[in-house]
Amino acid sequence: MSNRQPHHHSGKNSPKTAHKSTRKQQVSWLGLSLVLLAIASVSAAAGALLAVSLSTTPLLQQKLSPEEAAIFNQGKSFSGGDLHLPQVTRPVNILVMGMSVLSSDVDNPPPDSQNLRYKAQVNSFKGLADTMLLVRLNPDTKKIIMLSIPRDTRVELEAQGVQKINTTNILGGPALTAKTVTNLLQGVEIDRYLRVNVAGVEKLVDALGGVTVNVPKDLKYRDDSQHLYIDLKKGKQHLNGNQVLQLLRFRHDALGDLGRIQRQQAVMQAILEQSLTPATVAKIPELIPTIQGYIDTNLKVEELLAVASFVVQTKSDRPQSLILPGDFNGNGRNGVSYWLPNENKIKTLVAQYFGRGEISSGIIQPSRVRVAIQDSTGDRQAVQALVKKLTAAGYKNIYIAEPIPEPLGVTRTIAQQGDEASAKAIQTQLGLGEVRVEASGNVGSDVTIQVGKDWLQQNQNG
Repeated sequence: MSNRQPHHHSGKNSPKTAHKSTRKQQVSWLGLSLVLLAIASVSAAAGALLAVSLSTTPLLQQKLSPEEAAIFNQGKSFSGGDLHLPQVTRPVNILVMGMSVLSSDVDNPPPDSQNLRYKAQVNSFKGLADTMLLVRLNPDTKKIIMLSIPRDTRVELEAQGVQKINTTNILGGPALTAKTVTNLLQGVEIDRYLRVNVAGVEKLVDALGGVTVNVPKDLKYRDDSQHLYIDLKKGKQHLNGNQVLQLLRFRHDALGDLGRIQRQQAVMQAILEQSLTPATVAKIPELIPTIQGYIDTNLKVEELLAVASFVVQTKSDRPQSLILPGDFNGNGRNGVSYWLPNENKIKTLVAQYFGRGEISSGIIQPSRVRVAIQDSTGDRQAVQALVKKLTAAGYKNIYIAEPIPEPLGVTRTIAQQGDEASAKAIQTQLGLGEVRVEASGNVGSDVTIQVGKDWLQQNQNG
């Protein structure tokens, strides 16, 4: 066991049956109420659009050529059911891009951004993709998968050769980006795309009244050339739109873009959890005019309603958040720094989460699993007891990673690289806690154990 992590830059007591039944009914009715509220609110806000046709694309800001449209399976519908309550009828993959565009990135910047002494943020979709993820909605498993693709991912394009994947939007728009992602993920097809300008994120968060997020550490950065000023203190706090953008854009730490991706996923999870309430969903009619100019998507009205319905119905289950498997090739000081995709691990990931290829049924070998331990209890003896238990079970590659500031009541066993089977095997060994498929743990691990009070109590009682 080592205190150093691998080199990278980057309930005991079951409730009674009656209580279970009542709780399930409450969750079911709450979910149904939220769906109805969401659909009613969106319909009220977009009534004129619905009156024209459910097949229109009201948020499409860039017209696609027939060849470009064909890349997105636009002839293959994924929504259906009652016209008043459309549903996602098959697994669908939506490519989401966050656009951070400066006045220097566009040929004709808006008048109010000209003649400034700094590069202003502008509402455009023609720049580099600052954030990229593939979202899969699967009605068969009732799961949402979010695969983050680092913007420095190395790809090879037919016409332009080796590039970073974030340049594909400039070179060929969403169609080229989708085609590149399909090649990167060994044939996973992209059904639709959604581009969001970061200015829209700020306005959305402010319209929602802010969002409560845990800032993992003090974040401070200044760039006068962009008027980018980041100054956030560590800890759980309620952030406004500008502060959320600061959290999302900071990337000047040891983990580089991976740390930023972890913070982005945490913010998205917080927004989902805090915005899908009856009070907030009722605000949707006033939110749509606020943010619609910052969104470009080829999703049709019916499909937008189906996606909204699916997200609300699966609200009780956390999205499974992943990062494209790979590693850095360097720090960029002596050349271009890339995120190098790991093709073997990508093959395993797309088979398990995107239905492409066969899922391996190999036997888990504990000695090959990299296990990181992040403590939230401050009890060193309890952590050492955990190491001892795992070592006895055959886990040899264990290390103590940085503690987490947020005290946990329940221990989390996190499938950092998407290896849910290994995470479940470890949780079984511990006999407590919960399993999560998300990239919120230590980036160098296969599985991260975030130690909570339940392990402390079990260790004291044992």
